[in-house]
Amino acid sequence: MKFERLFMIPGCEDVWLDCYLNDPIPGFTRKAILVIPGGGYGAVCSDREGEPIAMGFIPYGYNAFVLHYTVGRKKKFPAQLCEAALAMKTIRERAAQWDVDPAKVFAVGFSAGGHLCGSLGILYDHPEVQKIGPAELIRPTGIMLIYAVVSSQIAKPEQGTFRNLLCTDTPSADEMYEVSLDKHVTAESAPLFMMHTSNDQCVDIANALVLGQAYHDAGQQFELHVYPDAPHGCGLGSPITSYGQKCWEDKSIARWVAEAAEWAERF
Repeated sequence: MKFERLFMIPGCEDVWLDCYLNDPIPGFTRKAILVIPGGGYGAVCSDREGEPIAMGFIPYGYNAFVLHYTVGRKKKFPAQLCEAALAMKTIRERAAQWDVDPAKVFAVGFSAGGHLCGSLGILYDHPEVQKIGPAELIRPTGIMLIYAVVSSQIAKPEQGTFRNLLCTDTPSADEMYEVSLDKHVTAESAPLFMMHTSNDQCVDIANALVLGQAYHDAGQQFELHVYPDAPHGCGLGSPITSYGQKCWEDKSIARWVAEAAEWAERF
């Protein structure tokens, strides 16, 4: 395996891709997965939701790319979406170099990173994103949202995430609506896989439910796995990402990567 760190924006050290590239196998072309860690748009939790996730997808025939994006209220939406769009464009444009099938480039995101991942699949036609490239380069083949922040319109939205994304403690109703993914789903939105836990104390399960309903209303199929009991941020559900916290370990949840990879085989 080869590792490469690619700074995608000249002069910007806040945005990069960590690329995990397997040795080529004759007659076999890999899929790609863009991994987007969470952190409430205030940090990038790559130690638990970056490299370990990349390594989790490698056995299923993927080359993996972990995105580090702008956080900490340095830039407001849609800057992060544009950065993720640039990552998708880069992967597809370098598909031959990186031994990747450009028609099978997926994205997976966690918590606030799940919001960014969902934005790629739903808001890929945003006017600022269109300046980066056409939809066929930007829209993922499919999106995997793991305990993701989705909606600003539910009873208990994750306010801190949206305030960081919009760089204000008092976002307007219009701003909040613009970044509420469930309000923008269409029949052209990227195929969706979701995983959440029913008692997530940080990002309410309603996020997953309203997005699933929006996909249903748009005539889109989707796959949703809701597990009964684990706190927010369980990662792989295994000791690799539990940091010794047994509450983050669950054998059922630990199957989600395999389930997501199986789902992705449909496309």
